[in-house]
Amino acid sequence: MKKVDERFLEYVKVDTKSDETTRTTPSTKGQLELGRILEKELKEIGLSDVHVDEFGYVYATLKGNSDKKDIPTIGFISHMDTAPDMSGKNVNPQIVKNYDGNVIVLNKELNIKLDPNELPELKNYVGKTLITTDGTTLLGADDKAGISEIITAMEYLINNPDIKHGDIKICFTPDEEIGEGADHFNVKAFDADFAYTLDGGPLGELEFENFNAASAKVNIKGKNVHPGSAKGKMINSILVAHEFVSLLPQDEVPEKTEGYEGFSFLLGIEGSVENTQMSFIIRDFFEEGFEKKKQQFEDIAEKLNAKYGDIISVEIKEQYRNMKEKIEPVMHIVDTAKKAMEMADIVPKIQPIRGGTDGARLSFMGLPTPNIFTGGENFHGRYEYIAIESMKKAVETIINIGKLYSEK
Repeated sequence: MKKVDERFLEYVKVDTKSDETTRTTPSTKGQLELGRILEKELKEIGLSDVHVDEFGYVYATLKGNSDKKDIPTIGFISHMDTAPDMSGKNVNPQIVKNYDGNVIVLNKELNIKLDPNELPELKNYVGKTLITTDGTTLLGADDKAGISEIITAMEYLINNPDIKHGDIKICFTPDEEIGEGADHFNVKAFDADFAYTLDGGPLGELEFENFNAASAKVNIKGKNVHPGSAKGKMINSILVAHEFVSLLPQDEVPEKTEGYEGFSFLLGIEGSVENTQMSFIIRDFFEEGFEKKKQQFEDIAEKLNAKYGDIISVEIKEQYRNMKEKIEPVMHIVDTAKKAMEMADIVPKIQPIRGGTDGARLSFMGLPTPNIFTGGENFHGRYEYIAIESMKKAVETIINIGKLYSEK
């Protein structure tokens, strides 16, 4: 039987960075390449109904082995792509055994390191075996760790038929990182009563609340006139963009918020005197706050249009909603995951997701789907790492969930 970390180290070799500009599903060929690798492996370990569909989603089933007829069908889901804002090519993982709590040099030449003075959570991993980057790419634990954990748990259940369970469905999705992971998910064919995404961070995370989310595009049309005779005529769209941002609440930004606090985040700005475009994301856990934040953009545009003429347009698109309302009626799935962790000597940490997962959208598509830890830290960048011990605990948690539902 292959170890969870062995699988992980194989999967991260495949560059699966997603790309929202291609407008295809999957958005990059690397995801389909990994999907085919996973398809082959799932067949080899003995799962049934294994296939990659036309959109690159990988589906499989572990048939139940219990005589009980009323065991619910459980799903486990992870995504194959990695974040588009950091290279996932030529990932070169480093293994740090028996971590001593000191600075870890990732790349001596570039002076890139994991420093517990800057990353205090490192102290939680003293004595553990860490997998890190080499400082030039991300690692890919988000979410190849989840994939590795699910497959390892399925293989363990196959090799240990004394552990009873019902039908278990698994799916590995493309393009979660660009918000398209649930776009072509076939909930009806998946045919699970509920599911869990393995897409969380440190050991013990268990989440059933997430942000309400929207994107906002702000376009500003200026007026360019020779600067020598520009008085009263020129409208510099870059400066109007600055004015727009200054009218947003200055404390409601990612770097100043935590917990249940929402924010508006300026992702990018590109402009000239004549035209400037800004891209934002809007996040809030609560419906009232979410609507208020969206309205702020419209109100600021109206105010500045009254000042400068009709030069600003705002386009707001909702991305996903807080899955809490869909999970609360079936809270047994959260309670069971919590008990499964406790059986594995894990202290559950039930907290809101300051982001979103496939599970948020799937919950509104009729498949209630809370989120479970994978064990990783500092996703999406060169400081990403994961403890092998945490990955093993995720495998144990998956197995325990299946076992618990067969015993109810």
